[in-house]
Amino acid sequence: MKDRVKDVVVTLSFIAILVIVFLINVVTKDKEISNSERRKLASFPEITLDSIKSGDLSGDLEKYFSDQFVGREELRSFKTFWSLNVFNQKDNNELFVKDGSIYKMDYELKDKNIEESSKKIKYVYDTYLKDMNVYYSIIPDKNYYLENDDHLKMDYEKLKQIIGENLQGLEYIDIWDDLSLDNYYKTDLHWKQENLNQVVKTLREEMNLEDVEDNYTIQDLGDFYGTYYGQLGISVAPDKLNVLVNSELMKCATYNYETRQTSRVYVTPRTSDKYDVFLSGATPIITITNPNSTTDKELILFRDSFGSSLAPLLVSNYKKITLVDIRYMSSKILDQYIDFTNQDVLFLYSTVVLNQNILK
Repeated sequence: MKDRVKDVVVTLSFIAILVIVFLINVVTKDKEISNSERRKLASFPEITLDSIKSGDLSGDLEKYFSDQFVGREELRSFKTFWSLNVFNQKDNNELFVKDGSIYKMDYELKDKNIEESSKKIKYVYDTYLKDMNVYYSIIPDKNYYLENDDHLKMDYEKLKQIIGENLQGLEYIDIWDDLSLDNYYKTDLHWKQENLNQVVKTLREEMNLEDVEDNYTIQDLGDFYGTYYGQLGISVAPDKLNVLVNSELMKCATYNYETRQTSRVYVTPRTSDKYDVFLSGATPIITITNPNSTTDKELILFRDSFGSSLAPLLVSNYKKITLVDIRYMSSKILDQYIDFTNQDVLFLYSTVVLNQNILK
């Protein structure tokens, strides 16, 4: 009899918990954005006869309830804490924390991808740039600077070897010794603009540019929760997002070929990613024009997202900088948008992008 009563109490308690959780989810207002994951959350799907017949409705509902479940963020944090601290797993979702900084376990060197990425760059060089001053530089991911760590690393020397063999004719600028862990955000993969002084100095030396006294001031834009922060699902101290400003930069104008809009170098992000403050984030082609330039020199910068924060630091050396992202447009149509004449050219790509083979 006692066992039966116990079973009934347990069953009723479980049902009560389900009902309470359901009611809380019903009355709680849906969230539009997950700040930690930096993405839009699913909204309640439209119920139509077609969505029912196709089976799409069930999938959309599952995603909606998963995204809007009350306490979702807390559960994600609990799972990560349990995995890393109780089960002593080395990573969670291929991410791990060391000394308050988050890293991604991206150690497999994909030789074929590196070779294909190099060939895409070589195609651009052979097609448009043969008689121009052309340079390339590689940005290491921050795992490269981890010392005495038991996590696997990419074979960086082999990566550089493959790229060098495929980019004959382009001058390589080595910036690896100009960087350290201090140059990177703790919650993100990108580098910090305010710590790129030595990188800029090296680029200027190797590209025969004047070493200008830029006289920047640092503008604090507040806390920055990088992409790794959201993916990890556990609380760590946020970074600070800073931008470098001076009177010359404030007078520069950008033109976005995709939106056909003129703007400033630093803009309020339209997305939840605060890193998009640099040149409005990802876009195929954008130009920076310096009206106070004392030279007519121009630069074409083939880049990924790292280049968005670096390019403003070179405006004092150029009248115009054209940033091209061939992850988002085909290399075969570049001459429809760019007049290749006598510009300096710099290919600046991170090891992360080169290892993915996503250049077009």
